[in-house]
Amino acid sequence: MNKQERTFAFKISLIMSTRMLGLFMIFPIFSVYASEYTSTTPYLIGLSIGIYGLTQALLQIPFGYLSDKYGRKPMLIIGLVIFFIGSVVAASSTDIIGIVIGRALQGAGAISAVLMAFLADFVSENQRSKANAFVGVQIGIAFMLALLLGPIISVSLGISGLFWVIALLSVVALIIVSTLPNAKPKEQYALSIANIRKVLNIDLLLLDFSVFALHLILTCSFIAMPIFLKESNIVDIKDSWQIYLPIIILSFIGMLPMVILASKYQKIKPVFLSAIALLIISQILFYQIQLTYTSFFTLLTLFFIAFNALEAILPSLIASSTSADKRGLAMGLYATSQFLGAFVGGILGGWIYNISNLNSVFLSTTFVAVIWWIIILITKQKTPIKQATEN
Repeated sequence: MNKQERTFAFKISLIMSTRMLGLFMIFPIFSVYASEYTSTTPYLIGLSIGIYGLTQALLQIPFGYLSDKYGRKPMLIIGLVIFFIGSVVAASSTDIIGIVIGRALQGAGAISAVLMAFLADFVSENQRSKANAFVGVQIGIAFMLALLLGPIISVSLGISGLFWVIALLSVVALIIVSTLPNAKPKEQYALSIANIRKVLNIDLLLLDFSVFALHLILTCSFIAMPIFLKESNIVDIKDSWQIYLPIIILSFIGMLPMVILASKYQKIKPVFLSAIALLIISQILFYQIQLTYTSFFTLLTLFFIAFNALEAILPSLIASSTSADKRGLAMGLYATSQFLGAFVGGILGGWIYNISNLNSVFLSTTFVAVIWWIIILITKQKTPIKQATEN
């Protein structure tokens, strides 16, 4: 990438990671501290964590389409303002229903598709996979930082203070958006069934399902993991950053060979299968074995090696598989699938926790990962995953 492309990719990644940091910081602590709110139940804990995914899923396509029609920058500003309002609502709440409403509003600022389409607009096609992988890595870093900062901030400021910090992050993102160029809207098209069908082909649907399954597993798992940390006396929640920090470092080191194999040597399908296999191994062992510091550390490192690799690879495949004029719509469908997975993961995890036990949460995520692995293995269509292995 040239200097202009690098600068633009860096700004887009900052906006994306700042916003994702705000969404993710409650993951490592909320299921433990939710009892501070009135009306709390296991189901509402899962809903609070995952509800943002439903509003994201509902609004990614409209935001993506409107960004194609009216421009990327105006939709980014609108989305971040809505996110700020949701953060303030959550910060001011004493009942868990208020948290659910605030998280739903946070998700309603559905700008992920707009950001990825904006990136593709300003980066040349031959450099797009690098730019998308760079942004994907920043999202992974944002999630890792959320695991560190969530417990630290909540100990100092409480969960209400954590949401005020998240509101401040949205203001930072708005400042970065103000520095972006005002790009002209693309050629106009109608949001019709015919146009939606163009981004619902089997090539893209496989990628959409992949990101759905990935974020379902992530959200579902993080309903159980903080409670296991506490109940197994592995580490106190306020000190959980001490276990997450080395996991962050090791998982990114472990991810790099997979990303290189996928992007430079086009071994995408083998990398996909290997990453999903790591997810399966981590989830089934979380379900089966007695957790100690060492076992928890090892399994979560395996989990995040796989998660970070897939999170870095998937957006570039979507961007390279769609035309420029429909890119916002395609990214909208992709982001819809991503956040719908987060919503279903929150609902599924909370429901299973409510009717059974925490271990069963990992049994359900194992089942999802196995189905996903089989679909990738047996697919015969000319998907981007398969095409890349044949080049």
